[in-house]
Amino acid sequence: MKLAWLWSWFTRSRQSPPHIVVYTRRDCHLCHVAWGQLERQQQRYGFRLEAVDVDSDSELVARYGDSVPVVTIDGKERFRGRVNEVLLRRLLRGN
Repeated sequence: MKLAWLWSWFTRSRQSPPHIVVYTRRDCHLCHVAWGQLERQQQRYGFRLEAVDVDSDSELVARYGDSVPVVTIDGKERFRGRVNEVLLRRLLRGN
């Protein structure tokens, strides 16, 4: 049992850090809140964090409309509107 835990820790520690993208727009209060939550967790988990303004691309405007912020982790959409901090921590621990 101890070897399984050690192997899990070893392989997890060798993986590259997650890449988190926040699809946002200017003057979006929920976007600012989500960004602050992610920055706080970034200090602990060391993931890459990027913001993308949906208004910079008509395809993104069509895809997300007013449903921002949208947060993806390694390309998979995880949050829309609000970030659930408990779920975020679980997802980050699993990476």
